[in-house]
Amino acid sequence: MSAGVLFEFVQMGQVMRVAAIDEVTGTEVIVITPLNATRLQMQRVAMAKLQRKMHGTDEGPDAPVPKTPGRYA
Repeated sequence: MSAGVLFEFVQMGQVMRVAAIDEVTGTEVIVITPLNATRLQMQRVAMAKLQRKMHGTDEGPDAPVPKTPGRYA
């Protein structure tokens, strides 16, 4: 059996909760998608998030916010 990614789909009202879990490391990510997205689209979004997390490019909520000049009306 080859290692891969497990997907879990749970409908929550008008959205779908998709979990992607790496079989080797147990790393898990969750995405929320619209119900009208296809199963493949849901898997692609979850897989992209999992890859970002596993390769250290998912900075998360504690990442520093870049300082950019603001515009005021």
